[in-house]
Amino acid sequence: MKKRESTERLGARLFERGKAKKQIIGDNIAEKKVRHLENPVKLPFLNDMDATGDEEYGRTEDMKDEWGLTRNEATLRQKRRRSLLRLGVASGVFILILLGIFYILPRVLPSFFEGTSIQLFVQPEVNLEYTDPAYRVITESSVGVMQLPSEASERITEVLYNEPVTVTSDAVDGFVKIKTTDGIEGYIPVSSFTASTDSVEPDLHEYKLVVSDPSKNIMTHASNGTVMKRVVMNTVLFADVKREGVYQVYLPGGESGWISSSGVIELGTRENTQEVSCRYFVSSLLTFVNTEYKENGLSMYGSSVNGAVYVCSEINGITMPRTMQEQSQLGDEVVLDHDAVTGDVIIEGILPGDILFLRSPTSEEGDTHIYEAAVCTDTGTLLMLSSARTTIRLRTFKAGDSICNRIIMIRRIFKTE
Repeated sequence: MKKRESTERLGARLFERGKAKKQIIGDNIAEKKVRHLENPVKLPFLNDMDATGDEEYGRTEDMKDEWGLTRNEATLRQKRRRSLLRLGVASGVFILILLGIFYILPRVLPSFFEGTSIQLFVQPEVNLEYTDPAYRVITESSVGVMQLPSEASERITEVLYNEPVTVTSDAVDGFVKIKTTDGIEGYIPVSSFTASTDSVEPDLHEYKLVVSDPSKNIMTHASNGTVMKRVVMNTVLFADVKREGVYQVYLPGGESGWISSSGVIELGTRENTQEVSCRYFVSSLLTFVNTEYKENGLSMYGSSVNGAVYVCSEINGITMPRTMQEQSQLGDEVVLDHDAVTGDVIIEGILPGDILFLRSPTSEEGDTHIYEAAVCTDTGTLLMLSSARTTIRLRTFKAGDSICNRIIMIRRIFKTE
């Protein structure tokens, strides 16, 4: 209790001491004075005050007189409309510039430079070759050309995908008579061609492609597409677009597809394949080993030796007839030497790439009727029909073998190395 009373007395003394100190300090504070301005500042809004000093609130102001603003400048909505108008004008001008660059100029400028040598304005000359209404274009990978309008007839040759032919007769039993570009006539099914020839017109396209692989797939897309058509060696296609590793090719009937650049030869649209040495010819021929034999066939689906010679010569720069009889008249004849002692043919004189024309195994010596063809792929090795005449095989031979006695003639087509 005593402790509490002493605490209260101490607090009272401190309060009285602080009050006295405050009064002493206050007596020494200088009196505040009011500062009078000799040149008072005149503010624009003070003009709205009347003589009594009272401001007239709500008085209408003329924005042009008071602030120098027009009606459009004083209105926020008008400013927004004006901005949109400017944006619209700028957009219209931009669109007109684009139209001028990409649409109007390409159509107007060439007329000013017509007849000059300026390459930019020289219009490419287009010479259409297949304007005759009798032309047709093959739409199947390969089609047999038959002696008569029947599948059971003798096969004369084959025509390949995108190959132009000429129709020479009306349809008979689902077949029409056609003529190939190298003059062979025969019958093919009416369902195997189209009347549209744009896919074979050179001047309508940018690139000419010759298939050099045994087969190639034409796809719906450049990558991850589906197969549209499988084409075979010596098929000729025309392309409009070239990208890394692929071409966009124009197909019979107006469609387009994509083909990889590997296994094709790119040429100018009116160029022919350049002639190469015989080793390339032989390399192409070896892709036909174990192919099923088909009379006068010339594809991986079935081929003959003369058919293989035709397509492999074409892709390696030599224009070759399709039939054995015509092939036996091409190139240089090879004259063989005989051994002075045995009288046998010296087979070392038969070089890779040489084409041998043979008589039948059952014919007598002196018979000049060509029964089959064979091609030398290496010394003592021939590409020819198997004994059963079911496939194309490689066969070795040596001096004195019966095959040497069957040789009617040997023709050398390609240059030897």
